[in-house]
Amino acid sequence: MTAEQHPYTVMTVCTGNICRSPMAEIILRHFFEERGLDASQVRVESSGVSDEEYGNPIDRRAQRVLKERGYEIPRDHFAHRITHEEIAESDLLLPMTAAHMRALLRLLPANKRAEVHLYRSFDPNLPTPAPGHDDELDLVDPWYGGPHEFEVAIDQIEEVAPYVVAWVTSKLQ
Repeated sequence: MTAEQHPYTVMTVCTGNICRSPMAEIILRHFFEERGLDASQVRVESSGVSDEEYGNPIDRRAQRVLKERGYEIPRDHFAHRITHEEIAESDLLLPMTAAHMRALLRLLPANKRAEVHLYRSFDPNLPTPAPGHDDELDLVDPWYGGPHEFEVAIDQIEEVAPYVVAWVTSKLQ
């Protein structure tokens, strides 16, 4: 990688950027580091399609399940809506649900070079949904649930992370 090149940038996207997308950011970053890819090679960030949680930290329930699984919680996370600059700098946009994907696609300029894929679409063990049924790949929304829903969400994120890492790694070669 030359000095002019930027790190390959992965942006995880959910609604308010306090649960699913920061969980996916932290987990993916961990998996990339385990693969020997640091922030100079692959940068992982998160954002939301809404600004309703602007400035808030990661949801305490999400923090709890992340800590229980040994992940380090960044102190500098603050929820925000994805910006046009972030879209322009991203190589891979990973919306957590079909609704996030539709909202994100409305924000993309026509000449955008980033690839956009539902996060769970990388899991080869999940069936390919019928046309118009992308919501079958939605990552569970734990916000309105209890601890169990956060466990399901982190399980889904961890299950898919190795496949995302392998796909990005193939793009870097």
